[in-house]
Amino acid sequence: MRRRTCLLLALALTGALLASSAADGRSTTSPSLVVSQVYAGGGNSGASYTNDFVELLNPGSTSVDLSGWTVQYATATGTSWQTTALAGTVQAGHYYLVQLASGGTPGAALPTSDATGTTNLAASGGKIALVHDTVALTCGATAGSCSTVAAVADLVGYGSATAYEGSGGAPALDATTAAVRNAAGCTDSDDNTADFTAAPPSPRTSASTGATCGTGTTSGHSSQGTAVAVDVEPALAIAVERSSLNFGSAVVGSTPTSVSDHVTVTSNDTAGYALTVSRTAFSPADLPLAISGSGPAGTQLAAPLSGNALVRIPVPPAGDQLVGSTTHASAAGGDTWLTSIGFAAAIPSVPAGHYTATVTFTVIGQ
Repeated sequence: MRRRTCLLLALALTGALLASSAADGRSTTSPSLVVSQVYAGGGNSGASYTNDFVELLNPGSTSVDLSGWTVQYATATGTSWQTTALAGTVQAGHYYLVQLASGGTPGAALPTSDATGTTNLAASGGKIALVHDTVALTCGATAGSCSTVAAVADLVGYGSATAYEGSGGAPALDATTAAVRNAAGCTDSDDNTADFTAAPPSPRTSASTGATCGTGTTSGHSSQGTAVAVDVEPALAIAVERSSLNFGSAVVGSTPTSVSDHVTVTSNDTAGYALTVSRTAFSPADLPLAISGSGPAGTQLAAPLSGNALVRIPVPPAGDQLVGSTTHASAAGGDTWLTSIGFAAAIPSVPAGHYTATVTFTVIGQ
């Protein structure tokens, strides 16, 4: 398929103000653990990572011993919860990564996790609970139904979930987005809709750089995070050195000197591309127009052009002449093919006049 496209950047910025609440019984001066990120597309087609994961954050000022804690999951409308046991300690301001199941092989491996489980999360909707108990929950049929369970330290309903904190759930997820708690995990207004944003997954572990959350003390210091995303579109572009070539005056039996017409190809397709050339017939009579050239480093010049040979440029319906190809993306500034346009033979016996034709270079994604 022939493509000529431009590089487009779509910058999406999302942010939220730092907030805190004691509505679920957590202290505003020493918050409990929170769920800071949920990714449910692990191993699916086009996935960013091979495994689902839940990320936790300790936004408080003291460490938390995870003995007897579990991360639990229920489907969007379900009340049967699957549990994953936690262990170890989460230091103040640090994250904790729980690796879960995989839907297949696509995606990158997660960083070394702090805990592992076998739960498979649904991207369209589900419920994640952080529970200071090992007993599976039975709540979750309706919004607010888990709020009276004292062991539930945090609850995130996303997508089509029937239970969540606050006015609504976090966004539905897919293979390349996670529900990310705003302000690097520090925002906690007890409202999933306000606290979470759909953003590219970025798993953090206990070894990652920690977060600095406001703790209600007079430290003279606070932090706010902003999720940043950019979508880089496929690019395939071509530019020629000259918009026109003029060989000047020539007489029958002479061979005009070739003229350079270097071609620069820009492509971010890691599969590479092919560069071809064709032309229209000269009018009022055809002339033996030809091309020679060489390719940049890392490319393959078509065999007929090797040794700086002049190769006749075909006229449709004949197929294009391959100039060269590559099996990787172009250099950052583009690949420049050093082509020259000339004549494969002397000017034949044709009537005097002004002769014109058009040469077309085409770049084709592999």
